Amino acid sequence: MPGPQENHGRVAVDHRRQFPRLRRIEGQVRGLEQMIEEGRYCGDVVNQINAAVAALHRVQVDMLRDHLKACVEASLSADLPEEERQRLAREVMRLMDVLRQKA
Repeated sequence: MPGPQENHGRVAVDHRRQFPRLRRIEGQVRGLEQMIEEGRYCGDVVNQINAAVAALHRVQVDMLRDHLKACVEASLSADLPEEERQRLAREVMRLMDVLRQKA
């Protein structure tokens, strides 16, 4: 489904709550550009970059958590075909690998 929702079997996840965070991150990135244009101290710029990266990581973790929860809920559905359950299980494993790479 296009837009801020996605379907996992019979479970929909709404990602709209990420929009305010993403807008703040967008503002952080514009601020970084301005800091560089102004010739601000590199250490200050690096600290702000770390803050933006951490904010993006929080969005990623929240989205992955919601996605994994929806995959598990959908896979427990009694009327979900076995092929779809297997697909969801593969998806969960793939996302666990993504999280492991970030640690």
